[in-house]
Amino acid sequence: MSTDATQQQNPVIRTTPILISFLIAGFIGLFSETALNMALGDLIQEFNVSPSTVQWLTTGYLLTLGILVPVSGLLIQWFNTRQLFIASMVFSIIGTLIAAIAPGFGLLMLARVIQAVGTGLLLPLMFNTILVIFPIHKRGATMGLMGLVIMFAPAIGPTVSGLIIENLNWHFIFWVSLPFFVIALLFGLKYMQNVSTITKPKIDVPSIILSTIGFGGIVYGFSIVGDQGWRNAIVLSSIIVG
Repeated sequence: MSTDATQQQNPVIRTTPILISFLIAGFIGLFSETALNMALGDLIQEFNVSPSTVQWLTTGYLLTLGILVPVSGLLIQWFNTRQLFIASMVFSIIGTLIAAIAPGFGLLMLARVIQAVGTGLLLPLMFNTILVIFPIHKRGATMGLMGLVIMFAPAIGPTVSGLIIENLNWHFIFWVSLPFFVIALLFGLKYMQNVSTITKPKIDVPSIILSTIGFGGIVYGFSIVGDQGWRNAIVLSSIIVG
């Protein structure tokens, strides 16, 4: 009797399906970070914008990640694993769909920010969940696998998108990504389990503001230094303030 009660209180964690859900979602989310880089030249001509303006499609994505990832650590303590995973996939799917059909630069920029919100929610959740569900002796191999995904996805993004643009157009970069997000969402809906402990700590508003300014300033400074140079006042002030 006590054994049954213990099993009900401590359900078996299906680590492999959970890991697969995170790896699929994480790979496509980080692939999206760099996938559009090869299309920037086409977008300049199609939308009639300047190179510095079109660069915001990448800068805005990185800036949103830099701001949201630290805040997501707090959200993990307020919402359960399934809620955050589903929310991250919904943001990613909506952002990718809007980007795939975007007729203008403004809507595409909005779509990139929405995409980044999904990835920003996913990454801290992925690391936190993996550390919770895997025993210590398996964490090394699992973290190595996740590290491989994190490094490989952005590296292969420009190559794959280059092949897509050569044969199709930039819209298909997002159409190719969309089914994988849907698969990850469906996989997560079926297998994702709540493994985090909700404590609902007091929200430290000054810390959120400072982390937003800090990480945002550093990410923004380094993201524009390639175009503006190290002597640019905006670059230096962004990094120093951050």
